[in-house]
Amino acid sequence: MLILLLMLLYWTVVNTGVSTGSHSLVTLVTYIVGQTPFPEFSVVVMVDDLQIGYYDSITWKAVYRSHSDPKYYDEEQSDAGVVFRHMYNSVKDRAFYLKNLQNDTDGVYVLQRVNACELLSDDKPGLVHSLDAFGGQNVEEFIIDTQKNDFQMKKPWMISWDQVKWYNVKYMYENVYHPICIKVLRRYLDIEKNNVMRKVKPRVRLMRKMLTDSQELQISCLATGFYPRHINLTLFRDDQPVDDDQITGGEILPNGDGTYQMRRSLMISKEELREQHKYNCTIKHLNLDNKLDITFDVAESDPGSSMQSVVVSVLVFMCLAGLIITALIILRKICAAASVQDEK
Repeated sequence: MLILLLMLLYWTVVNTGVSTGSHSLVTLVTYIVGQTPFPEFSVVVMVDDLQIGYYDSITWKAVYRSHSDPKYYDEEQSDAGVVFRHMYNSVKDRAFYLKNLQNDTDGVYVLQRVNACELLSDDKPGLVHSLDAFGGQNVEEFIIDTQKNDFQMKKPWMISWDQVKWYNVKYMYENVYHPICIKVLRRYLDIEKNNVMRKVKPRVRLMRKMLTDSQELQISCLATGFYPRHINLTLFRDDQPVDDDQITGGEILPNGDGTYQMRRSLMISKEELREQHKYNCTIKHLNLDNKLDITFDVAESDPGSSMQSVVVSVLVFMCLAGLIITALIILRKICAAASVQDEK
């Protein structure tokens, strides 16, 4: 559950904050109050969807996935020491403050924080994001636009901040976190460019499934094998987008080879099939020069036409069976007559 919640926070920040074609550096921070077999404090560092580093309160040392350029090692350890130690103190204070607000202070409490910075497609720094969750609930979220010097904050729990707190947080993000984040992001985009900079076009499959009980038709559009993960897959009825509440699926899921897939499905009633609407699946991805638009041929799956096909098939089979039986009877009579002639 801890991992699931942290990944949900991660996708929330990445999906809402990182523009299509941009790249992000994300730190996923966990602080645990109480006795567990896990480290009190841990950090996972991601460039886009690739883990590049890990840090925890057992070793107090950053471990990096790749060191194709060893000269950066001492600098990385210095940056990690500054940032992660400050993160530790920050999330620890916040976790105990929120824990004391609970009526029941026994047990295990978890504070999770996701921080993210981004580089836009023109290599300019984008927004800075931070999102906190405690006990499975969002606590606060803020976005910093360093170019416009704009600081936006959402506080679901309405935690009070005085002017000193505001100044300290703003100063740390603008002058410590963000510069280091952008520096590390640029470095690892170069080190891991063969992975994070690759581009793979989606493969698309259209699927139909007739439900015999309800006589409804389920149509599905599956895009798979694409990278990066940003994709727009939309189902249309008569050139109008189908409402989201009528569609199932839509989650971006990982494939075993590091690419992604997305499936969206729509149920079409028997009455809608008779109305002969036009259904399309439209896909937009960074690796497609133009949008990919594919039309579903739902007429082939109409229950009435299917039943007629079954009836025709049965009739044809019965006719063929009758002809075969008749031919066998005639052949048997000819053989019997020939046998009698031979005896004479």
